[in-house]
Amino acid sequence: MKYFCILILTISTLSYFSKSANAQMNNEKLGKIIYTMSDSVAGKSGLWEMSVKGVYMMCITDETNNRMRIIAPIKEVSEVKEEEMKKAMEANFHTALDVRYAVSDDIMWVAFIHPLGELDKEQVISAISQVYNARLTFGTLYSSTELRFGGEQKEKKKKKKKRRTK
Repeated sequence: MKYFCILILTISTLSYFSKSANAQMNNEKLGKIIYTMSDSVAGKSGLWEMSVKGVYMMCITDETNNRMRIIAPIKEVSEVKEEEMKKAMEANFHTALDVRYAVSDDIMWVAFIHPLGELDKEQVISAISQVYNARLTFGTLYSSTELRFGGEQKEKKKKKKKRRTK
């Protein structure tokens, strides 16, 4: 009986790991999702340029080092107002969820950065959606989804202060 339990445990463990290996995201699977979600796609496997509802994005992968990023440019840093930069940094903490506002090469970006192999289809779809939303809401809501993670206390204080000054 003891050996039977060990055998069952070994088989189920191997089965789990073989399913995980089969489910691992790669450029081929990622490309299919990108082509499905995008209005237009250019580039090659591992470096896609795409348009999602009119928003320009790029997806860059490195299968060897298990990395990927989906990014969308917002505007040149020289055009970003101090208040916008501050709100974007606060959003990184409260409302940007799985994406981040970031600066590289004098450009303000929205970026989703993640290990490639650990992603599944739903996460990629969510990532593209969040990059899209965060790009569209820069300058207004600074949000990647309707969810908000913290920051409510600051908003309540602002509302109280406005009521007192009226």
